[in-house]
Amino acid sequence: MTELTDQKQAALAAISAATNLDALEEQRVGALGKKGWVSLALKTLGQMSPDERKEAAPAIQAVRGEVAEAIDAKKAELETAALEAQFASETIDLTLPAPDQPKGSIHPVSQVMDELAEIFADLGFSVATGPEIEDDWHNFTALNMDESHPARAMHDTFYFPDKAEDGASMLLRTHTSPVQIRSMKAQGAPIRLIAPGRVYRSDSDATHTPMFHQVEGLVVDEDIHLGHLKWTLETFFKAFFEREDIVLRLRPSYFPFTEPSVEVDVGYSNEGDRRVVGGHGDAPGHDWMELGGSGMVNARVLEFAGIDADKYQGFAFGLGIDRIAMLKYGMNDLRAFFDGDPRWLNHYGFSPYDQPTLSAGVGVRP
Repeated sequence: MTELTDQKQAALAAISAATNLDALEEQRVGALGKKGWVSLALKTLGQMSPDERKEAAPAIQAVRGEVAEAIDAKKAELETAALEAQFASETIDLTLPAPDQPKGSIHPVSQVMDELAEIFADLGFSVATGPEIEDDWHNFTALNMDESHPARAMHDTFYFPDKAEDGASMLLRTHTSPVQIRSMKAQGAPIRLIAPGRVYRSDSDATHTPMFHQVEGLVVDEDIHLGHLKWTLETFFKAFFEREDIVLRLRPSYFPFTEPSVEVDVGYSNEGDRRVVGGHGDAPGHDWMELGGSGMVNARVLEFAGIDADKYQGFAFGLGIDRIAMLKYGMNDLRAFFDGDPRWLNHYGFSPYDQPTLSAGVGVRP
């Protein structure tokens, strides 16, 4: 036991003199490791008689406890000293803001849909939705498009191979106009709504994609005329583009679901490589740009929807959501909307905390 006591004293002195955690670890392994002198002493207990083991075991365990306690105390001392040294050599400015954490953002299409809903809600419009998989009656026939209309052709419309139970052809809707038909059949007149959503056409280039977003508006009531249509669109564009110098031109056109029909042009100017909406299209440095189609709802469409065309009349319009988003926020390639590139979204995306309101502004000024 004298030898064990001497080993303990030497170990305690070495532990006390350790200047770093590596040196302390050497002492732990030398004493308490599998081949350490304390561990070897414990193994000798099996070679002793019961009386010898009864006397030696408590002494060896006491030495083991003293050494382990000394190592733990020295480790805490060395760790505290290392931390204090780190604090002395490093400075942290706790008044600085925390680093930005990864967070989601609102896609420009979703942002513009919210802006549309906010503006038109202020004008008394409700938001209506409908299925994206439609039958050809709601998508074409009820909108006064006969069987030979070009829009029904395979090169424009995505048809499904299977038909509905009643034999109707099924397709991906080419516009949100079927929502107008379904809403008129369900609610009757008067009615005032917008129908935003995804639509599908077989087309793809820098300004067209097979799937895009559209918003259509519908007002049906007594004594509605084109003046109401123009005022509604002017009011919307002024709020959406956040400019008072919006000038619209209604140009005669043809759509089977409206009569008379007009294309909606807006005045704009070129600033660098960007089109900026505002000003009169005939003013110097300005021109006209088509933004959508509109007109007075065709009487046959009202009849298909079960509304008395002798009592009610109305107007309808359609706009490309992606296109007006490009104009407002300075984007130049529609395909980038759907590439899923986070760098693009980090540049053009919107904070989820910046909800569009008419009092605070419906969007970010370009």
